[in-house]
Amino acid sequence: MDNSSGVGVLDKAAIVLSALEAGPSTLAQLVTATGLARPTAHRLAVALEYHRLVARDLQGRFILGPRMGELAAAAGEDKLLAAAGPVLGALRDHTNESAQLFRRQGEHRICVSAAERPVGLRDSIPIGATLTMLAGSAAQVLLAWEEPDRLHRGLQGAAFNATTLSGVRRRGWAQSVGEREPGVASVSAPVRSPSGRVIAAVSISGPIERLSRQPGRLHAATVIAGANKLTEVLARHAAQQEAQRAGEH
Repeated sequence: MDNSSGVGVLDKAAIVLSALEAGPSTLAQLVTATGLARPTAHRLAVALEYHRLVARDLQGRFILGPRMGELAAAAGEDKLLAAAGPVLGALRDHTNESAQLFRRQGEHRICVSAAERPVGLRDSIPIGATLTMLAGSAAQVLLAWEEPDRLHRGLQGAAFNATTLSGVRRRGWAQSVGEREPGVASVSAPVRSPSGRVIAAVSISGPIERLSRQPGRLHAATVIAGANKLTEVLARHAAQQEAQRAGEH
């Protein structure tokens, strides 16, 4: 299939953005991923940064910029966020714990949707909260399926290790007990794009007194089911778009 629109600079810019979809990239990594000449890749990335379609993380690596999320919201096509509210609400009601959806942004993870436990002791994480990628079950999930070099870098200074992440990949879920914050436990599971890439983590969190020191035993199956529902929503949406495009040709 020919992916060329006939407008070379736009095609190359699209290649850069597609490469950054996989996560933060140095210029050298961007050159390798896109096949573009180094000066071309740099020029395009800087131009896209000017328009906020690309940004940089704390290490100076290129990442997708805030304008991408703004455009998605304006177009009403962020199906993940649209579906997250009801799923997290059901997860909260079933587990009686606060539920969150996290996306990775550079060296942090952002809470993009949440359903709070209405009363009693709870772990309150507001929408927009920026948390570390070095601790917590959601951080484990967002890092566990990364490419080996990114995974290795992500483990530097982390409260968990490679053996922990191997267990996460094997089970399909993660748990943490007092890892991000003393007295707080959590369970998380991955949300995947139609291509199979992990793009978000669904979590529940609350006091260890309720969740115990083995929170996965209590709630892993429920959290996985919630994450799978969001994965299915994205897959259905992608299939509908593909059918629509096929009908247009």
